[in-house]
Amino acid sequence: MSSHNLYTDETPDEVKNAKGLHLITMNTPNGQAVQVFLEELKDAYGVDWTTTLVDIRTNDQKKDWFLRLDPNGRIPVLVDNNQSPPFPSMETSAEILYLLKQYDKKDMFGFSDDLERNECLQWMFFWHGSGAPYQGQVNHFTRAAPEKIQYAIDRFKNETLRVFGVLEIQLSGKYTGQEKEYLAGKGKGMYSVADIKTWPWVKGWNTNPAFTEEDMKAFPNLMKWIDRIAERPAAQRGIGDAYALNK
Repeated sequence: MSSHNLYTDETPDEVKNAKGLHLITMNTPNGQAVQVFLEELKDAYGVDWTTTLVDIRTNDQKKDWFLRLDPNGRIPVLVDNNQSPPFPSMETSAEILYLLKQYDKKDMFGFSDDLERNECLQWMFFWHGSGAPYQGQVNHFTRAAPEKIQYAIDRFKNETLRVFGVLEIQLSGKYTGQEKEYLAGKGKGMYSVADIKTWPWVKGWNTNPAFTEEDMKAFPNLMKWIDRIAERPAAQRGIGDAYALNK
């Protein structure tokens, strides 16, 4: 797609005039995954980008200018104006993998070993396909649904707890005999895009009244993993005030 087709008169100036990497986002778990990775790349390589914040509650992401960048009308969207013509990327996991390939040349957040790389992809895809959809539905039915449907809340809560349990199996080393600090990589694992993709969702369990501290007692290794990543300065910035609409 040429830049002529990518941007229109309706496109905000800060988007169509952006240089280099530009992120269109909102401070949701999906937005935070790319935000955190960009902040990590900044610390590791000095990567720079600009940001446009949109309010998905006003349906800005359903407007024509946005759909030209992401026909699915979802945040975040990453546009790389270093490419000619500018290259837009949709889907959080695809955006993260794009940044990994283009901007993490030393594989500091990925793996050079093919088997470790595939393990990393397994956990990214697991969260993309199983974790985020279930947890997103719990959030919808407890917060946004016009009526309280207990069956839906219970179903998606239980599925979310099940996938938390899958993460716990991996981190606990239940079947390998090796506790892990991170989801992918040999031995105790290495902090990678698998963790970056997953953490913004899982850390938010306590913002939803469907989940209790009693529920989470079954996942001690997962809880330690949440805290371990929360200590990283880039993770703190990636979910922080710079991305808040009303800052």
